Amino acid sequence: MPNHCCRVTKALKLTLMSAVSVLVAGCAPSAGYNGDANPYFDGKHFHNRDNSDKNIFDVLRMVWGGLFEASEWPESVPNPDAASIHERVHEGMRVTYVNHATVLLQVAGLNILTDPVYSERVSPFTFVGPKRVRAAGIALDQLPDIDLVLISHNHYDHLDTDTLSRLQRKQARPPLVVTGLGNRGLLEKIGMTDIIELGWNDTTPVGALNVHFVECKHRSGRGVFDHMRTLWGSFVIETPAGRVYFAGDTGYATHFKEQGEQWGPFELALLPIGAYEPRWFMKDIHLNPEESVLAHRELGSKQSLAIHFGVFQLTYEAIDDPEKDLQRALETYQVAPETFWVLEPGEARDIRPVSASVSGETTVNDQL
Repeated sequence: MPNHCCRVTKALKLTLMSAVSVLVAGCAPSAGYNGDANPYFDGKHFHNRDNSDKNIFDVLRMVWGGLFEASEWPESVPNPDAASIHERVHEGMRVTYVNHATVLLQVAGLNILTDPVYSERVSPFTFVGPKRVRAAGIALDQLPDIDLVLISHNHYDHLDTDTLSRLQRKQARPPLVVTGLGNRGLLEKIGMTDIIELGWNDTTPVGALNVHFVECKHRSGRGVFDHMRTLWGSFVIETPAGRVYFAGDTGYATHFKEQGEQWGPFELALLPIGAYEPRWFMKDIHLNPEESVLAHRELGSKQSLAIHFGVFQLTYEAIDDPEKDLQRALETYQVAPETFWVLEPGEARDIRPVSASVSGETTVNDQL
């Protein structure tokens, strides 16, 4: 009985307090996108192609269930020693897993950071909300100068204002931020100065790259009153070393097959595998590992890196469930495990057009 009470208390902190903190934060008026209506925007709110959504009663049901069904996570998990940091990569590409959906991608002499999150909590407050159990694998001060930041959507675990402010102050030249429609106001409020907003299927050149913002199945909002007022999406990055796909957050839908047909094959895909239980609630917005493997195949990805797991407890599953479920899915669909891999925070891989080796580090042949 005491152990059960302890588990309920932890689940209460995870679910009820997180939900309350977001609701309180949402009491202030929130900005969003103002523009002409289009197939995914009604003039006020964005929507998914299938109009999938959840109401307040669904949210309350999930919160209540979390009191009894959410798994216990450890208080902290250590990281291995971090890989060496390269200032620039001009041949091939190098990918370093930082934490959650934060990845350092180095290609064509540019340093790209996806959904940078370094805060202790992913919450509107510093004292309540999901708290990290693993430190970022690369300290923010150890990052090379970042040229481009990709922000998939405005949820707290993907758009971390404190991290972006620190990054802006750290560098002599501020990074370019590319994100979905409606996020400019929040980014300017925290001092970001170089911002490009894109709608689905919009493109912007960045140096030798072309960055495309593409459809995915998710949602947006940092509180109650900005629900679906800014646009979420994934990224296709065309580079001299091949195309890269950054999913951000998404549920499983036909967009993977469509984007694979349009843009594939990809040299590398960054695909989420965590925060997927309970399925009745999460399936519309988050992939489970089996769906990530299906996405890997439909995108035509030569290699995929698992992201979005093992750092913040956002949903019911245990901390090690995503990796276990991923391995089972790879076996089920007969996908070679060396083509869909997990890195520890701080670990890196070099991806080159031909087999090569770097002393003491892992190099991947993109012909696998």
